[in-house]
Amino acid sequence: MEKIIILCAMFLVIVFLFVFIWKYKSMNAHRDGVHHHKHKIGHKHGEGYSIDFYAYASKIRHWNAEFKVYLSVLTLVLCITFNSPYVSIAVIIGMAYLTVIKGELPLIEYLSILAIPITFILLSTFTIAIDFSKQPIGQYNLYLGFCYIFTSTAQLKKMVFLILKIFAAISALQMMTLSTPTSEIIYVLRKAHIPKLIVELMSLIYRYIFILMDVFTKMKNSAKSRQGYCDFKTSCYTFGSIASNMLIISLRKANAYYDAMESRCYDGDLVFLEEDKNIEVVQIVFAAVFIIFLILLWYFTR
Repeated sequence: MEKIIILCAMFLVIVFLFVFIWKYKSMNAHRDGVHHHKHKIGHKHGEGYSIDFYAYASKIRHWNAEFKVYLSVLTLVLCITFNSPYVSIAVIIGMAYLTVIKGELPLIEYLSILAIPITFILLSTFTIAIDFSKQPIGQYNLYLGFCYIFTSTAQLKKMVFLILKIFAAISALQMMTLSTPTSEIIYVLRKAHIPKLIVELMSLIYRYIFILMDVFTKMKNSAKSRQGYCDFKTSCYTFGSIASNMLIISLRKANAYYDAMESRCYDGDLVFLEEDKNIEVVQIVFAAVFIIFLILLWYFTR
């Protein structure tokens, strides 16, 4: 069974590598004029991406926001607490089913979103599997000329299990963010009595990230149209110029958006339109069955 788990992890890595290659070829084809113009979910032409586009387009957006948030957080807690690769695989499959099948998010878009955190996961967990020594120790070792790099089956197994656990936790949170708009998540946090300052800062920071991304994308496109990346030296100079301008523009944007909030009677509270959505009994039943299944799976495989 452990070999099956390792093969599953290897399959996931291969899938994400395929997604990276596909994305790269698509970008090149679009740049060369080969790829026909298509409007994709979440794509703003020349202005970057926003998770909210996927959330508003999701077919499970009408589900109760509290139900989705609590299900996601509870699944995350169970995945970390149980520390079982079997539970991790079940969570990955379950969250993918909700997001892709029920939410009707295109599979390639879902994998491309998860490909970003999986890259950092692989880089951070790679150090767990390998180590260095002056002596040829371990089950597998390679001489580099000045030292040995070695690993063992136990270390590789530990790395794979950790990758699965982290990936499962991320999948649980992605199910929430890809099906629930930010305003509804903030509404749930308010009802959970999270301190108002934390909630409002989270909202403002989240919104401002995409504002700065929009500004950066426009500045980068403008520099490209003026041959700002024609060689390495020019690219470094362009990058420095954009970075310095970003600070000035971010301060200007912050003042402009604060003035916009003041003109709309901002008195210290961010008020969002809150829509009450009923929880269906079927959803509660299936969520309870899924949680019980995770508990039983952990109990019989521990």
